[in-house]
Amino acid sequence: QLQVVESGGGLVQPGGSLRLSCAAFGFSVEHHFIGWFRQAPGKEREGVACISSDRADDDTEYLGSVKGRFTISRDSFKNTVYLQMNNLKPEDTGVYYCAAPSEEIAAVQPMCLIQPPIYMYWGRGVQVTVSS
Repeated sequence: QLQVVESGGGLVQPGGSLRLSCAAFGFSVEHHFIGWFRQAPGKEREGVACISSDRADDDTEYLGSVKGRFTISRDSFKNTVYLQMNNLKPEDTGVYYCAAPSEEIAAVQPMCLIQPPIYMYWGRGVQVTVSS
């Protein structure tokens, strides 16, 4: 059973930093692309960042509003994907989720996309609140 579990959310002041972790169980993050998403109250879930599998040279993609502030990375030894978030803004507030595709999709699709429908396994999410 594939599973992803997020951790690291919290309350931070504008301009502060947080690092979210996405621990994977039942599969290797090295061979799967992984995505981070967020959902603010009253808004649709949106893709924030994703990292491709090793077959796609760990290529990354970011939502325009987080480029230069957020960095997605992978630790294959810990089987964990991280989202480092710097210079946080109030509009970054929301529940953050990590997600992984099915084994079938991962086998044929090495490149990641920050489009929710392609992902099958979702974590429960962690709250990130940016407020003074």
